[in-house]
Amino acid sequence: MTERKATYYRTLPDGKVLCTLCPQACRLEEGESGRCRGRVARGQKLYTVTYGRVSALAFDPMEKKPLYHFFPGSLVLSVGTVGCNLHCQFCQNWRIAQGEAATEQISPEQLVKLAVEAKGKGNIGLAYTYSEPLVWFEYIFDTARLARKRGLKNVLVTNGYLNPEPLKELLPYLDGVNLDLKGPDAFYQKHCGGRLAPVMKTAEQLAGRVHLEVTSLIIPGENDSPDTIRDLVGFLAGLDRKIPLHFSRYFPQYRLDNPPTPFATLEQAYRLAREKLAYVYIGNITDPKYSATYCSGCGAVLVKRSIYGVKLDGIENGHCAACGKEVDIIL
Repeated sequence: MTERKATYYRTLPDGKVLCTLCPQACRLEEGESGRCRGRVARGQKLYTVTYGRVSALAFDPMEKKPLYHFFPGSLVLSVGTVGCNLHCQFCQNWRIAQGEAATEQISPEQLVKLAVEAKGKGNIGLAYTYSEPLVWFEYIFDTARLARKRGLKNVLVTNGYLNPEPLKELLPYLDGVNLDLKGPDAFYQKHCGGRLAPVMKTAEQLAGRVHLEVTSLIIPGENDSPDTIRDLVGFLAGLDRKIPLHFSRYFPQYRLDNPPTPFATLEQAYRLAREKLAYVYIGNITDPKYSATYCSGCGAVLVKRSIYGVKLDGIENGHCAACGKEVDIIL
């Protein structure tokens, strides 16, 4: 089951195979694998070699994605494979994204069956996450279509490094997306082996067509300057000022050994973002003030969060209990 013919590629006049799934545009000779390690050239064709290979499977709170405005308090069956088309030096899941993790075979039909059977336990769908799910494109596309037919929600947690055409094909089957916007273009080139522009294009494609939230890991001395934060916030506000933005505290991981993000840096980013965005959060800290959702009208607390515990006491029938304004949350 692991090997299937890939969807997006071209055979070049010199016999090499050009992968057109993502902006890396890998040109592969016979037997070569792409940067994502999930696609290989054989016989002047491209094959995906991770179809059905699952490295991680768990029921997660929706808040862990993080998605704070998408069915808060619900559970989602979360699944991941191996490989990634970026090579971030600070990768949080490097063992499966960059390493060789153990996997098991689960077909789209089996995965959807598991998700449907768990509806009674609070599960509302499937989340494609952990490593980079978009390099698993064929498997996700097949699974998401089946899941939609069974009334399940499809959630994507992604670096957004995908070409516009495959994203356009997948988009009708997505319900919620958390997109990682890592920093300026120089940051992507230095630390990730990629570029910023394709991720911005992905954000533009997603905004207004699917529920979208954005995460940015703030790393001291790398992407934490006020100008960098203002650029990120300005871009998102230009798309929709109601897009929730999650700043995440950095802790040393993988190959980057910078010190953890000072709280003062995160607080400054939070203040700058709140000038233009309605909903801003800080993750990887314990202060519930920065994980609560506030009414964009009167400022009352709509949702309280403690770790992954959720209380919706400030919402009544989809409106703010204090002022009656309709909330920007999918319930």
